[in-house]
Amino acid sequence: MSIILAIESSCDETSAAVCADGVILSNVIANQTIHEAYGGVVPELASRVHQQNIVPAVQQALSGAKVNKNDVDAVAFTRGPGLLGSLLVGVSFAKAFALAKNIPLVEINHMQAHVLAHFIGDNKPSFPFLCLTVSGGHTQIVLVKDYFDMEVVGQTLDDAAGEAMDKTSKILGLPYPGGPLIDKYARLGNPDAYKFPEPQIPGFDFSFSGLKTAILYFIRDNVAKNPDFVHQNLNDICASVEKRIATILLNKLGKAALQLGIKDIALAGGVSANTGLRQGVQELCNLNGWNCFIPKLEYCTDNAAMIAIAGYYKFLKGEFAEQDVTPLARMPF
Repeated sequence: MSIILAIESSCDETSAAVCADGVILSNVIANQTIHEAYGGVVPELASRVHQQNIVPAVQQALSGAKVNKNDVDAVAFTRGPGLLGSLLVGVSFAKAFALAKNIPLVEINHMQAHVLAHFIGDNKPSFPFLCLTVSGGHTQIVLVKDYFDMEVVGQTLDDAAGEAMDKTSKILGLPYPGGPLIDKYARLGNPDAYKFPEPQIPGFDFSFSGLKTAILYFIRDNVAKNPDFVHQNLNDICASVEKRIATILLNKLGKAALQLGIKDIALAGGVSANTGLRQGVQELCNLNGWNCFIPKLEYCTDNAAMIAIAGYYKFLKGEFAEQDVTPLARMPF
């Protein structure tokens, strides 16, 4: 039996997980509330809280999995991309644990792990498949040919879809984190109440900077006419913004699937927790007769279970990292 301890610390969640022969036994996520007062993640504060959380998170993961630390066969960890200070905490812990137990280190690309989250559980896509990976920092369409043979066929040219949602929430005066609140209010609103532009970008690439500007001007102009505009129309604004972001993503995904002849379609990343986007991908697949794969909510946001499953497949290949490995804020896909 191969037992993998996994560490994820790329941003503001400290997570540890344990898997045995590709089966997730535990997945612990310690969130950081300290950033709420600042309206976004403060990198220095994030790294300090990771230092406080990482030992308890690992202990809880091992305890929940009923695994003794001496039985761990390898330590998988997020090397990047992410916040350098946050990554440093996770990488340092993983190196120390592996050195103390004389076991291998397995470095994992955070974005590849989001894709491989689809191999947790029984409902797995078949190669090749397309994965729309959407988060606060990344928006990509990935052609997945094998576990670690992935090609980015489309990506954002500027801002990520998750960032567009976060900035919209700030413009609307919503507290951090705003993405889940936009999702919540959108469920109560009319998605066709307001029309926002769709960028005309060739190929499979995305752009969200112009949309952010359009939303900003829309709110500014309407508030100038009616100071209570946002309060009176919050649900409809959130629903309309969510629909436009989702249609931008879905139109490109559908175009890529048709041109590449792919029928297994997957969704991943933190923004894949958004209700409207999840429903949209399912409807797109139903319309075209494609197979749809969407992870459970607990495996959408940053979590160590996805690092564990990616680490398991790398462990089987015997691809190990050296003890002098360092974190990478930007890591090639």
